[in-house]
Amino acid sequence: MRSFKSLALMGCAVAAQNMSVCDKYTTALLMENNATNQYTLLTLLVNTVVIGNYTQPNKNAVPGILAKGTYEGEDVNLLPYFDGTLKSSNRGGSSGVSINFLDGGGAAPLMENKPANNETSNQYFLLTHLYQFFGKLLACSTYGSMGFPAYAGHDMASAHAFMNLDPSELGYFIQQVGLAATSFGVTEEDVTAVATALNKLFGYRCSPPTTVIPEQGATLNSICQNDKCPLDAMATCAAYPNNGTAMEPKPASMSNGTMPSSTGMSPSATSTMGGPFMGAAVSERVGYAAVVGGLALALAF
Repeated sequence: MRSFKSLALMGCAVAAQNMSVCDKYTTALLMENNATNQYTLLTLLVNTVVIGNYTQPNKNAVPGILAKGTYEGEDVNLLPYFDGTLKSSNRGGSSGVSINFLDGGGAAPLMENKPANNETSNQYFLLTHLYQFFGKLLACSTYGSMGFPAYAGHDMASAHAFMNLDPSELGYFIQQVGLAATSFGVTEEDVTAVATALNKLFGYRCSPPTTVIPEQGATLNSICQNDKCPLDAMATCAAYPNNGTAMEPKPASMSNGTMPSSTGMSPSATSTMGGPFMGAAVSERVGYAAVVGGLALALAF
């Protein structure tokens, strides 16, 4: 097991401030630094990553991960991993299954700063797990308290085992996280520090076990598992299923009952303020996006 020292960058202060990234921006944006506001900050961030801009004002446009886009010249469409189109979800078997993660109202509840319309949907569990996981990664000081539940989901390698994500797909996802952060005023310096650390954690094939969630101990965390992904310098492929060889997820049939009939989501990065997505077509924009996108797999869940 390696000691992942750069992971500390996510929780350390940039410059001379002795505050984590989470605490720093909770204070800056929501004034009082408490569990409720920290969880609200993570809700705002994650919801914007998913559906794009939905709050005003904001400093830059965010298409969101459910919008089609491009990353370093490659077309990307992540929506099929979320809407049940692909058998890409891990439920403990030897192959992926189709699950609709947009079954809790789609974009509408997210635009109301909620994870879903109910607490029993796949969407609710996915979004709340994202809030919690990011809360730990960004070192929220109230993480694990009554107002900020600790992450209790699967390790990242298991969660993404049947997705076969390549560098462009993961890079686009990460880029949207960076754009969402900068849209709320997070500095390029802070985004870069977090991005560099997370790239080392999630962006390589066959990475050795690393402790991310303390109560889970050392876990496997490779999200980029396609053969195009760079091999970790300390690769332990034998620890991964099929020696780290990922298979392309198969399309789900309409007869299995898991595909959505309507989610309120539209997979178009060219949507404007009038559609379900509140982001603009900026997946290859310059400025903040160039900083985030150029890091190649910067911020991941």
